Amino acid sequence: MQDFSIVPLNMLTSLWRRRGLIAALVHREVVGRYRGSVLGLFWSFFNPILMLVIYTFVFSVVFKMRWNVASDSKTEFAMVLFPGLVVFTLFSECLNRAPSLILSNANYVKKVIFPLEILPCVALGSAIFHAAVSMCVWLIAYLILFGVPHLTVVLIPLVLLPLLLFTLGVSWFLASLGVYLRDVAQFMSMVTTVLMFLSPIFYPVNAFPASYRSFLFLNPMTPAIEQARDVLFWGKAPDSSMYLIYLLGGALVAWCGFVWFQKTRRGFADVL
Repeated sequence: MQDFSIVPLNMLTSLWRRRGLIAALVHREVVGRYRGSVLGLFWSFFNPILMLVIYTFVFSVVFKMRWNVASDSKTEFAMVLFPGLVVFTLFSECLNRAPSLILSNANYVKKVIFPLEILPCVALGSAIFHAAVSMCVWLIAYLILFGVPHLTVVLIPLVLLPLLLFTLGVSWFLASLGVYLRDVAQFMSMVTTVLMFLSPIFYPVNAFPASYRSFLFLNPMTPAIEQARDVLFWGKAPDSSMYLIYLLGGALVAWCGFVWFQKTRRGFADVL
C-alpha cells in the first residue's frame, strides 16, 4: 500500500488529483437520492422550507424567542433563523453519515483499488449541494420580502470554509473509527442532537447565560452560524481575527483527520 506522508500538502494533492472522480460521485449521489421519486429534486427545496416553518412556529410563537430586531415579525425571525439551520444541517448530515461511509462501501475496500479517502469528500459535496439549494431559497425569499440582499452575501462561501475543513477532518476520523467501533453511528446521532441546542440556531448568542457564553464559542458551529447571519442578513463582514483563528483550526483538524484515516485504513480489509 502506498505510504502517505504526514506532510499537509499530500492531503491537497491527493484530493486535487481525484477532483474529477469526486465530482462524478457527488453528481451520482445527488441524482440517485431522488431517482424514482415523483417530485424529484423538488424535495431539496421542500425539506428546508418545511423545517423552517416548524421551527419558526415553535421558537417564535411557543417559546417566544426574539432576535435583535426592532419588530416581532415572524418573517424576520424566520429569515434570521434559516441560515443557522442550513449551516447546522450541512454539518450534521456529514457527521451522521461519516461512521458508515466505509461500512456501506465495503466492496471498494475488498475488491478494487479505490481512493477511500474521497468518500467523506463525496458526502460533504452532496451536503454542500443541498445547502446551496437552501441558500438559494433564502435569497429568493429575501429578495421578495426585503429587496436586494446585502453585497456581503458573496462572502458566504468564504465564511463557511473553516467549517467545511473542520467537517471534512472530523468525517475522515469518524469514517475510520466507524469501521472498528460500530457504536460510533449511534453515538454521533446523540451528539448532533445535543449540538443543535447548544448552537445559536434558534436564539442569539446574547440569550445564552453570560457565565457560559465563552464556552459557546468552543462549539465550531457558533462562529460559522454567527458569521453566516452577519453576511447574509445583517450585512456585516466577518471579524477577521476570529475568522483566521477558526480557519487555521479547521485546516488543522482536516489535516489531522486525513493523516488518521490514511494510517488506519490498512486494517479496514481485515475488519470488514
